[in-house]
Amino acid sequence: MSERRPESQQRPPLARGTLALVALALFALHATAFTAYGWFRDELYYVSCARRLAWGYVDQPPLSIAVLAIVRAIAGDRLLVIRVAATLVAIAFAMLAGALARELGGRRFAQGLAALAAGLAPVSLGIGHYWSMNVFDQLFWVLASLLAVRALATGRIVAWLALGLALGLGLLDKWSVLWLGAGLGVAIVLSPQRRVLRSRGPWLAVALALAIVVPHALWERAHGWPTLEFMRNARTQKMLALEPLKFLLGQMLAAGPGAAPVWLAGLGAALVPARATWRPLAIVYLVTLAILLASGSARAEYLTLAVPGLLAAGAVWWEARPAAARASVSALLVALALPLAPFAMPCLPVPAFLAWQRALRLAPQTEEHHRMGALPQHYADMFGWPEMADSVARVAATLPDSERARAITVADNYGEAGALELFGAGRVPNVCCQHNNWFLWGPPPWDGSTAILLGRDSSEAAREFRQVIVAGRAGHPLAMPYEQDLPILVARGFKADLAVAWAQGRHYQ
Repeated sequence: MSERRPESQQRPPLARGTLALVALALFALHATAFTAYGWFRDELYYVSCARRLAWGYVDQPPLSIAVLAIVRAIAGDRLLVIRVAATLVAIAFAMLAGALARELGGRRFAQGLAALAAGLAPVSLGIGHYWSMNVFDQLFWVLASLLAVRALATGRIVAWLALGLALGLGLLDKWSVLWLGAGLGVAIVLSPQRRVLRSRGPWLAVALALAIVVPHALWERAHGWPTLEFMRNARTQKMLALEPLKFLLGQMLAAGPGAAPVWLAGLGAALVPARATWRPLAIVYLVTLAILLASGSARAEYLTLAVPGLLAAGAVWWEARPAAARASVSALLVALALPLAPFAMPCLPVPAFLAWQRALRLAPQTEEHHRMGALPQHYADMFGWPEMADSVARVAATLPDSERARAITVADNYGEAGALELFGAGRVPNVCCQHNNWFLWGPPPWDGSTAILLGRDSSEAAREFRQVIVAGRAGHPLAMPYEQDLPILVARGFKADLAVAWAQGRHYQ
């Protein structure tokens, strides 16, 4: 292929010093918020998953959970260690954005600008603060983008195999990598580089990616494809309807308004015929945008997965501008990123954050169907979990020892269940829940005599139990409204068939 980069052609040197400074700056920013608030709802669930390793879970593939299990095996359930590990993954993502700029021909300025823009994006700061599959998702997207550019430029089999490995591991983390694969496929078919399809490389990459994800696919099949049900329920019952203009504005905010001149320049430059080797990065963005708009319901932050490739291209474009222009775009990036950082990661105490929120007139927003409290949901979900476990433990302590030993505790959602399991260990009877993968783990062995029910309406519980007593309350003023003033019931004499009741209560969302 004439477009291939000769093997002898050298990429610009890796700007190790510049990238190291960016990495240190990002780590220092994250360090202001490591344990500022508390455990995030999803982290509690992921710890529960890491206690029960499998090839899949209702709401995610297994990779991020397996890595969390390794972190827990080394350091236990220490929030600081888990948060530092997530931050290191987020910083690695930013460094790969810089490496992608180098792959496109960028020197020190371009590499540093791409890394800084990727690392300071509000979405990156936010998901880099806590453990989730999302922090790995953005890592695999930018890694696969880099390897795709390299494979298309060199045509080497090893580059294609590396791309297949990245895509396969990405699919073991989150299914959204399918959007990336679709974008890359469209990019190849619509360009003169489609001739590469006559070689072994792309097909070996696809085969390797599929082989890696086979164990998870077999798990999905064995469990009735629960992730498809989870995604369908989230789209139809949980997420708000998608308005295209608000979606695009939301993506721009999630990627960082100061980064817009960089990635928009990259999008434009990648569509210029003279830069055909950059074009796959633009097509991946446009295909992902089309998929998300067609879905009718999606989070704006999903589209930011396709932005780092454009940041790399844009950074290379800006590197060719005059020094004053380079300084201006860099200053704008930082100047607009820092005021928004408190909305992405809890680097301010709550009173200071609330004051800052009022000053900027940015009221808490949601893309889901529920009421908001004083804090944005991703902050509200970091409050009240130890206190909730303490409240349930106090109710459990009122039961006679023999009754408590036979009892179970039923939580309404995976955050509550994870909190009771982590913070109530040894004090709260066996925990169970019908939300997401907790449903698949089933109820603990139970004789139907006594249950502690968290968050259940007493009149509803009375239809299943002979006796129901409101024995306490749980909640935190800064938590989400639906986690405040929760009744804690002691219910005795289960009347229904447990297997039937458990199946009817399945809640994948």
